[in-house]
Amino acid sequence: MTDTDLFLGRAGEAQFLRLDRANRHGVVAGATGTGKTVTLQIMAQGFSDAGVPVFCADVKGDLSGICIAGTPNEKLLTRARTIGLDLQPAAAPTVFWDLFGEKGHPVRATISEVGPLLLARMLELSDVQTDVLSVVFHVADKEGLLLLDLADLRALLTHVAENASEIGKAYGHVAPASLAAIQRSLLALERQGAAAFFGEPALRLEDMIRTGLDGRGQVNVLAADKLMASPRLYAAFLLWLLSELFEQLPEVGDPEKPRLVFFFDEAHLLFDDTPRALVEKVEQVVRLIRSKGVGVYFVTQNPADIPDSVLGQLGNRIQHALRAYTPAEQKGLKAASGSFRANPAFDTAEAIQSLGVGEALVSVLDEKGAPTVVARTLIRPPASRLGPATDVERAQVMSQSPVRGVYDHIVDRESAHEILTARAEAQAAEEKAEAHETEERTPSRKPSRSTPRPKAAPRRRTSNRQTPMEALTKSVLRTAGTTITRELLRGVLGGLRRR
Repeated sequence: MTDTDLFLGRAGEAQFLRLDRANRHGVVAGATGTGKTVTLQIMAQGFSDAGVPVFCADVKGDLSGICIAGTPNEKLLTRARTIGLDLQPAAAPTVFWDLFGEKGHPVRATISEVGPLLLARMLELSDVQTDVLSVVFHVADKEGLLLLDLADLRALLTHVAENASEIGKAYGHVAPASLAAIQRSLLALERQGAAAFFGEPALRLEDMIRTGLDGRGQVNVLAADKLMASPRLYAAFLLWLLSELFEQLPEVGDPEKPRLVFFFDEAHLLFDDTPRALVEKVEQVVRLIRSKGVGVYFVTQNPADIPDSVLGQLGNRIQHALRAYTPAEQKGLKAASGSFRANPAFDTAEAIQSLGVGEALVSVLDEKGAPTVVARTLIRPPASRLGPATDVERAQVMSQSPVRGVYDHIVDRESAHEILTARAEAQAAEEKAEAHETEERTPSRKPSRSTPRPKAAPRRRTSNRQTPMEALTKSVLRTAGTTITRELLRGVLGGLRRR
């Protein structure tokens, strides 16, 4: 180990996380109140001091104190002396972000960048509805319609609904019920505040991957206390950010230190009720993003919250105390203890249950990439504040931010909503003009209101009265049964008339 490696604490001997193995990912686990957030804080600041930019979510608000130099109490100073650490209070260069733009710079992404799969995850769509949403995105690509914000997506859904018959012939049946369900889900997502996330200016990764003139990496803190009320939005956003890093960063192999370290707090939210296709996407990103120089660290209560296919790729492990009272918790304890390289000095499962606050079992990758024997470690105290920054302190940090003013104002350029609205207005105007032209060419058949309509002459009434002879004749003819009788009667009666 070298002085530039990340010092975690001491277990008889000092425990370091090798920077040249930090892109092999890791996990920080433990029950609530056991010290996970502090471990995340000292790791984030340690990477920053080594010149590595960091992104982390601040779920409870405590992590914001990383921007303020600490004032350690006697307990922390005693721990520092115990592990041989010369604790020097210092703040980390911090930039605050917030999807809602309240406690940090706004973070935005366009609908097109998020894509149908992650958007379907946010909207909690069924498989059929997800397929319909994919058709909608394909139509946008084919017709050259930019999808930037929710208004664009709504306009495109209406466009697809109005042309469902033609679109269905090319891409399969597009059910109106599915389109309506997507519209309702969009409304629910908007009520959760997601409208602020979709739009421009979209986040540029280079504004997060920064190193200051003093050589320290920028610590990007995402305010996630409000965001946690929309767990699917939180998980989908972080996965989108990982996907963007994977797609945009070039291959670097195994660098001497990571280009960026990404902490995913409350990691179980990413995998709860997650479709298999999305889990496969996570597996792919975690497996391949290592070669881009990005290290991903999942922070969760129990390693069992993470699928085995993902957990197997997390080489660096820090395990705080777990409680095992229920069968499910005991199963998680067994899985956690079984993931470590055993230490003959103690039983791993028993040690996990007996760890105190600020203690952890640590196993990291050595120079050959193999996990070290698990060590019961006293975690070092942080150099920055242990606790949240005040609103005034946060505002002061934001006023000195290198991205101040870049993302503060929304940009609304021409996109699907404007284009489709213009099309509809043009078509309506054209139809109105055609109707007017047809009306002018066709002569009017309606009488003029200025000329009074002539009254029709009264119909002449005819008399229904008959002569006695005519009445007798008709009566006799009606009673006659045969043709001969009728002829004889006509002859007799005719002779009487001539007389």
